[in-house]
Amino acid sequence: MEKLEKQQVYKDPLYGYIHVDYILIKQLINSTLFQRLRRIRQLSGVQMVFHGAEHSRFSHSLGVYEIANRFLTVPDIQKALNERQQLVFLSAALLHDIGHGAYSHAFEDIFHVNHEEIGARLVAENKELRSILDTVDQNFAQDVSSVLRKEKKFPLIEQLISSQLDADRLDYLERDAYFTGAAYGHIDLDRLIRVLYIKNGQVVFKISGIHAIENYLISRYHMYWQVYYHPVSRAYEVVLEKIYQRVRDLLISGFLFAGNVEPLKNVINDPSNLDSYIEIDDFYVNGLIASFTKSNDEILRELSLDFLNRRIWKYLNDTPENQEKIKEIEQSYKPEELKYYTTYRTVENSTYKDDDVSYGDQIYILLENGTISTLKEQSKIIESLMLSGTKTDPKFFYRKQ
Repeated sequence: MEKLEKQQVYKDPLYGYIHVDYILIKQLINSTLFQRLRRIRQLSGVQMVFHGAEHSRFSHSLGVYEIANRFLTVPDIQKALNERQQLVFLSAALLHDIGHGAYSHAFEDIFHVNHEEIGARLVAENKELRSILDTVDQNFAQDVSSVLRKEKKFPLIEQLISSQLDADRLDYLERDAYFTGAAYGHIDLDRLIRVLYIKNGQVVFKISGIHAIENYLISRYHMYWQVYYHPVSRAYEVVLEKIYQRVRDLLISGFLFAGNVEPLKNVINDPSNLDSYIEIDDFYVNGLIASFTKSNDEILRELSLDFLNRRIWKYLNDTPENQEKIKEIEQSYKPEELKYYTTYRTVENSTYKDDDVSYGDQIYILLENGTISTLKEQSKIIESLMLSGTKTDPKFFYRKQ
């Protein structure tokens, strides 16, 4: 667990500097797999709505690491984690998105892969990452991998990286708000860190900081509906999903592609093929789709032109009053076109949940008398928003003819 002779810093628009003290962290940042994250956009189709949203998984991962680093200034966390455990925390924070595929979640939905599981496997199996992580000890990589898998071996670290108020969310909400220009994603990070305590191995927040928590949850809710679930962004990502779907179907039928589809083909045949999976980043997909614009297959060609030229599909709310119109649109397509030129998608989100989630995922409040309460019990604002239930937005997307 050697430290650098002099602390290294990375300039960051949110935090001023991202601070690196350990040789291990510097080596992980410089690794091939971590540099790959520069080639994967954080917000996928959102960039088609908010043109400034061109930041990458690389910058987000550095941000999550920096928040973890700042969490380690909390006295209770310093006492709860020894130096090796602190390094597990920092490494897991840095590598939490190492398994993401091209254009993030759109890839996972079609190819039935899970970036967290792939990330855990890469940490444990990739030769370069293992050679770095093994410098701590032979079990270190498996311990970092267990955090990504949420195996409860390090429950406190898992809470700090992946819960309803964690380092991951604290960075992506603030970072995404910054780069999209959204006004409602600002979070009082310093205040949240100041009121963070550890009681009986559980992350709790002092009641004096409850307003910062309320602001964080409401900001998160607004970011989902105004940014992440923007219908134009969703319509754009549907086109990408349909391209993947068409490629998969054409591969099965023996179609000859002009571009290099081998990595995609390998992942389709074997989703656990890590070597091919890590070849697939945004750069690869963009180049491949560019080659598809000259394809002999009309559907693939038209979908690819839509994607590259921002030809956004139309959409209707999938509600009873629109069913007749939706049916009319569906009947206007040929059977083969219907599969690739129309789709139904529903998204949902709620301000906060405290049921059907594991103990560590909930937000707990430390009262003045030292007892622990729930956020729902202490915040009338959050309680009232929870009573309103989960908001859903079902839509029918279709290609304009």
